[in-house]
Amino acid sequence: MNVSESNTKGEVRETLSPIQWAEKACEALMFKFEPELLPPDRFHYHQGVFLSGMEKCWRETGNNKYYDYLKRWVDSQILPDGSIKKYNADELDDIQPGVLLFNLYEQTGDERYKKALHTLVPLLKSWKTNPSGGFWHKERYPNQMWLDGLYMAGPIAVQFGKTFGESEYFDMMTFQAILMEKHTKDPNTGLLYHGWDETKEAAWADPVTGLAPEFWGRAIGWYPVALLEMFEHLPANHKDKAALTAILQDLLVALTKYQDASTGLWYQVVDKADRPDNWLENSCTALFVHAIAKAVRFGYLDAKYMEYAWKGYQGVIDTLKFDENGNVIIGQICIGTGIGDYAHYIARPTSENDLHGAGAFILMCVEMSQAQATGQ
Repeated sequence: MNVSESNTKGEVRETLSPIQWAEKACEALMFKFEPELLPPDRFHYHQGVFLSGMEKCWRETGNNKYYDYLKRWVDSQILPDGSIKKYNADELDDIQPGVLLFNLYEQTGDERYKKALHTLVPLLKSWKTNPSGGFWHKERYPNQMWLDGLYMAGPIAVQFGKTFGESEYFDMMTFQAILMEKHTKDPNTGLLYHGWDETKEAAWADPVTGLAPEFWGRAIGWYPVALLEMFEHLPANHKDKAALTAILQDLLVALTKYQDASTGLWYQVVDKADRPDNWLENSCTALFVHAIAKAVRFGYLDAKYMEYAWKGYQGVIDTLKFDENGNVIIGQICIGTGIGDYAHYIARPTSENDLHGAGAFILMCVEMSQAQATGQ
């Protein structure tokens, strides 16, 4: 690939607004995956997080090409009778893309989308749990709770509860969020470990605590992003809202202490900046920036924290390149990753314009556009 770093491209880097960067990312991925996103024929969070970002970009810009694109992908997965072509009913990762169905149902009134939602979300009522009631991340990972899981199930379930008047989902997901934080939070750093196995049987589980060994950036990022999405649909007076708000605040403030001072980025393993083989990672940075800025917008954090958000945003922008077609290249994205030790995370390959990395980037840019509009 011939990567252009000409003066023209440098000028573009300096002059594009956050929402224009979001559009650049949407267009790069649309170009890459026309007419259908990969991996093919699976309803999965890789597509879901990218298209969730695209949906927010559509709302911000009003450009219907983004709506049409995400609708076309969803329609490739939702059959005429409302069933879902291919998904794993025992993996939280395959619940997440259902968040796209609410907007499509609202816009079109097409009952297929409602039926698909009523196929996905009620699965959570009988989801397998650890002894404390925490959702297994996947059937093949018995008793393992992963931070990622709150993003996969929390927002869709809470929005489902609000949309269809089934308030039991509010309590279900606030319970999961609180349980997860209770068992993964490190009191010294304020950070959250990637996962927890109450039975201590997983290969990675600490034999005493059941905790994963490290603080992996992107997993931590999903957690506050999920909480903020849940808060958009959770009743303001819900019994767990105050506790979750404090959890959100504590985590985001803790994260600011680990931002790299020179670049504005965060590390793959968040608390080990001093290790020479650790590396700066864009998708976790984008999620942290999005969460900090959104928390400020909703009044959960003081506006002074926007300093960290803008520094992180600029840090990601500074890493961007362009290909020969003028499409943006978002690099330094860790590929999909399970739980492991330090060496496991450090050895993970990076990718360019990876779906969940691009999705995180778009989420960041749309949120920073909203911050810019309010002068924050």
